[in-house]
Amino acid sequence: MTATNTAPAAGVRAPLTLIGTGALAMVVVETLNPRYDLVSETLSRYVHGTAGWLLPAALLAVGAASAVLAVRLGAGTRRAGWAALVVWTAGILVAGLFPADPPGHWRRPSLSELVHGNAAFLAFAALPTAAVLLRRTLVARRPGLRTALNALTTASVTATAALAVFLVDVMDGGPSLGLGGAPTLVGLVERLLLTADLGWVALALVAAGPRNGQGRNRRA
Repeated sequence: MTATNTAPAAGVRAPLTLIGTGALAMVVVETLNPRYDLVSETLSRYVHGTAGWLLPAALLAVGAASAVLAVRLGAGTRRAGWAALVVWTAGILVAGLFPADPPGHWRRPSLSELVHGNAAFLAFAALPTAAVLLRRTLVARRPGLRTALNALTTASVTATAALAVFLVDVMDGGPSLGLGGAPTLVGLVERLLLTADLGWVALALVAAGPRNGQGRNRRA
C-alpha cells in the first residue's frame, strides 16, 4: 500500500504563495496611486500613498520566501552564491522595515531613507550575483528550468546595471538620461528588475523543492 505525503508540495506552495502575494500587493498599490509616475518614480515612494502599507508588506513577504530558499539551498550549495542570496534576503527585509522618503526627496534623505536605499541597493546587486553563481546548482536539480533560469538571470543582470546608471543620474541631478517629459527612467527600470528578480526567486524555489518521487512514504 502506498501513502502520499503532501507536506513537501505544501512546502513549495507556501513560499511561492508569499512571492505571488508580494507581487500582487505591488500591483495593487501601483493601481491605487495613479498620480505617481511609474516611469520616473521608484515603487518605494508609494509607501506614502493610498494603501502604502501594502508595499512594506510585499517586501517582507518576498524576503520571507527568499529566506526559505536560502535555507533549502544552504547544504551543499556554492558558498559565494548562497551568501549573495542571504544578502538579497536581508536587504529586502530591511528595506521593508524602513520606509523610503516621499516622492521628490532625493537630496536630503532621512535616516530611514538612507537605510532603505542602501539595503535595497545591496539586495538588487546581490540577487543577480546569486542567480549567476547558483545557476549550475539549480539547473542540476531541475534541468527543465534551464532556459527560464538563464533568461531571468540575464534579465536581472541587465536591469541591475541599467538601474545603477539611472540612479547615479538621478542623484547627480538628471535629467540627462530622461525620456520625453520623464526626468529619468529609474522607476520603469526598477519595475522591470523587480519582475525579473521575483520570477527568478519563484523558479529557484521550484528547483530547490522536492524532486519527482520524493515525499512518498511506502509501506508494505
